[in-house]
Amino acid sequence: MALLFNIFFAILAWTTSSVLAVQNVKVQGSDYVNNATNDRFQILGVAYQPGGSAGFTAGSGVDPLSNGTNCLRDAALMQRLGINTIRVYNLDPSLDHDMCASIFNAVGIYMLLDVNSPLPNESLNPGDLTSSYSAAYLNRIFAVVEAFKNYPNTLGFFGGNEVIQNPGSQTTSPPYLRAVTRDLKNYIANHSPRNIPVGYSAADVRDYLADTFAYLSCDIDGSSSDRSRIDFFGLNSYSWCGSDATFQSAGYDILIQMFGNTTIPVFFSEYGCNKAPPRVFDEVQALYGPNMTGVMSGGIVYEYVQEVANNFGLVDVYDNGTAALRGDYDALQKQYNKLDVKALQSGNSSATALKSPSCSGSLISESDFSKSFKIPSVPTGGQTLIDNGIQNPNNGKLVPVTQTTVQATVFASNGGTIKELAIKPLPQDQSNTPNGQDTSGGASTTGTSTGSKPKSTSGSGSAGVHLFLASLAFVAFVFQRA
Repeated sequence: MALLFNIFFAILAWTTSSVLAVQNVKVQGSDYVNNATNDRFQILGVAYQPGGSAGFTAGSGVDPLSNGTNCLRDAALMQRLGINTIRVYNLDPSLDHDMCASIFNAVGIYMLLDVNSPLPNESLNPGDLTSSYSAAYLNRIFAVVEAFKNYPNTLGFFGGNEVIQNPGSQTTSPPYLRAVTRDLKNYIANHSPRNIPVGYSAADVRDYLADTFAYLSCDIDGSSSDRSRIDFFGLNSYSWCGSDATFQSAGYDILIQMFGNTTIPVFFSEYGCNKAPPRVFDEVQALYGPNMTGVMSGGIVYEYVQEVANNFGLVDVYDNGTAALRGDYDALQKQYNKLDVKALQSGNSSATALKSPSCSGSLISESDFSKSFKIPSVPTGGQTLIDNGIQNPNNGKLVPVTQTTVQATVFASNGGTIKELAIKPLPQDQSNTPNGQDTSGGASTTGTSTGSKPKSTSGSGSAGVHLFLASLAFVAFVFQRA
């Protein structure tokens, strides 16, 4: 009898603490593709930077992915919303990100990560490229790779964000952006257990947008193994403003023409204009509709947490851990719920067999944009880092997610309390998708709850319930045979 109970409790422990990993998503031509199912992966994303760039300070011991309690709350709300990707801008690679990464992994949410930060020596300075492109800088961005390379839901790294924006940057910065891409990809090839894509996030400066894309996505000397070539291209676009905007007035038709022959995934790395409130997110139907999905791979809404008076947030978050949905959350959820997810996952076979163009000055249309494809050499000391790895890397890993119920109080946009908020772990080969939920509409209208009492979560989530029932069935079978 004791043996039977030992078997039972061993199975129960496994069901409550096992680590299920999402499948890696790879770049295949101009598509993202699920490694296991070969389904096309369309980004339904949100920018995740609680506190904004001003909230990221050196030595604080805090970044957006360092607090598991906050990540659990936010992952539960994102899962209901239909998010499958977060973009995180400012990270401290020395911190422990295991719980947050594991929580997002459990609900099928991938991470796109910026390797730079606004702190000194942690990004390229367009005004002083020679000095800022240094071994110390490379050590910083390689440390981010080390911290996140082992998480299966790491979708990719941004090697730069809006570097080509101010006057003069279009002339001097492009070769350095390719150098950073090369160095990151060489480091990943030497020190990561799998290939992780590296890309760039561009400002929507239309005069230089096409040239930026052409410059960064071509193959030098026609070599498909050119590691200075980006693997994906993001565009921070805020041109669709208000309910009166259209596909043409927002210039989406021009973007489709511009990127129509892309050989790498292209997506909105930020979108969501707020100049004509309230945001209704009509552009979602265009972005994930037939006119754009043949070229674009989705987009990332700016942003999840409301910063002080910026009116971009989907959610208000307070110092005591409570949160409240804003009207933008509801509007976006309604738009996501209209999408045909199965159609979005349908592969485009022609898009997965494309060859990138060879680099040439003829690809560049503006006279003041760089036409030089002579890439800067690795700075002194940098090649040693690429060859041998950085010292004392902080390598992340998935950990069991045993707490699935959100303990903090979360209010709907109508002031009511959202009851039984929890994450629901997904099967291993699934990413999160919109599921028809109306989070605010289903909330209690009392608005007076002080928060639910912490619950045991050993059986929480559909996966946990099924595994728990299976363990009971196994024990019953053993008793019958005894």
